[in-house]
Amino acid sequence: MQLFVKDLTVLDFSYLCPERGMVGESWIVDVLLDGGLDEQNMVLDFAKVKRTIKQTIDAVADHRLLVPTACNQIRWQQQGDRVWMDFDSQVGDMHLACPSQAFALVPSEVIDTESVTRFLQKALREALPENVEGIQLTLRNEQLDTPYYHYSHGLKKHDGNCQRIAHGHRSPVQVFENGMAAPKWDEYWARRWHDIYLGTEEDLVSVSELSLSAQTRINDESHWGFCYQAPQGEFQLAMPKGSCDIIPHDTTVELLAEFMAKSLAEKVPGSHFRVIAYEGIGKGAIASAGPLPE
Repeated sequence: MQLFVKDLTVLDFSYLCPERGMVGESWIVDVLLDGGLDEQNMVLDFAKVKRTIKQTIDAVADHRLLVPTACNQIRWQQQGDRVWMDFDSQVGDMHLACPSQAFALVPSEVIDTESVTRFLQKALREALPENVEGIQLTLRNEQLDTPYYHYSHGLKKHDGNCQRIAHGHRSPVQVFENGMAAPKWDEYWARRWHDIYLGTEEDLVSVSELSLSAQTRINDESHWGFCYQAPQGEFQLAMPKGSCDIIPHDTTVELLAEFMAKSLAEKVPGSHFRVIAYEGIGKGAIASAGPLPE
């Protein structure tokens, strides 16, 4: 007997890619279970399917930085609950020192749907009841007909997992100028924030102040340093400047929508802009700036 759930949850995360660097991503998760019927004549109650699978995925991968531990460009070490990570990519080297729960260590050379599926299936097999004999996951992107960007960030004031300094999203954006759809501005933000790290200005520190691994050889000319204390611990990150956009405030989707609208209003004085900014899939914020058209 098989049981399926489409659109069970969304996995929001960032991952390390040798070509693209740090990439924010959002995948929809579909699930198909194989098994015998239990005492209720069910493979598994739908409420338990959703709760158990979502909780497991949230616990091991959601809002984390996924690291392909078999990749030659990655070096990492752990002492107690703290992990030091060094990564060489075509867009520059990246360095982190964070609590272990900020990472998901995936035993693969690359992060893709196949390697993450295997990683999640292993965790789920340990969480599901014995009558569930098999589990198939489908990880897929939302199909979009508008421009989108991949961004990573961290929200130190968040009391949940958004406080992790390197998690991210794949997000569409829609801009309206004077009440009319403005696809050129959609494209502008998609290009500007392609595989970007959105750093908060008040989190900036000199890279010399970071406690990174002994192999780190960087300076303030090449890298931005970020550091903050959050409920889950101290998070440190050094990113190539070319992979960052420094934002003068927190990077919640509400403030990002406002930032985009105000930035466009400054670029085009006299125009009114309305920005619909998404955070991953199916959720986001709307902000406006500039004079309303007469």
